Amino acid sequence: MKTAEVPGAGLDAAMMREALSLAGQAAARGEVPVGALVVDGEGAILGRGYNSPISTSDPTAHAEIRALREAAAALGNYRLAGCTLYVTLEPCAMCAGAIMHARIARVVYGAADPKTGACGSVVDLFSERRLNHHAEVAAGVLAEECGGMLSAFFAARRGAPEEQGDAED
Repeated sequence: MKTAEVPGAGLDAAMMREALSLAGQAAARGEVPVGALVVDGEGAILGRGYNSPISTSDPTAHAEIRALREAAAALGNYRLAGCTLYVTLEPCAMCAGAIMHARIARVVYGAADPKTGACGSVVDLFSERRLNHHAEVAAGVLAEECGGMLSAFFAARRGAPEEQGDAED
């Protein structure tokens, strides 16, 4: 179920800025610039992650998975009930599955992913009634900044002008 938030306002924007900082770390290492945080109900950051599948030779090393792992270790529990996951790019199906298994209450993402997005762009796993967990989803928080970072990264990789870039993971 999608909810709206005023992009750029409040706690969601502050946390998304932190996720953007993590995405910058991924980009600096030549990875697709995606960053993620897991935050508890009090606003404390429990886990951080950025994309690293290339450097770790691990196809599961997406930002969301890394943040979930760190948060679960911090709590000593694989269930992260009541927590929010912030991520700069709409989660893929693998990450959405992990988010469901962790029982994350809310997912907040920046840029939509028209190629692999599993929160409404390609499929919407969180609204699939047959699945047993349904996180609330807020889309488009700092979307321009998140998408711009991805576009710039891919444009630089192709050696093309920034305006021709697209967000892929």
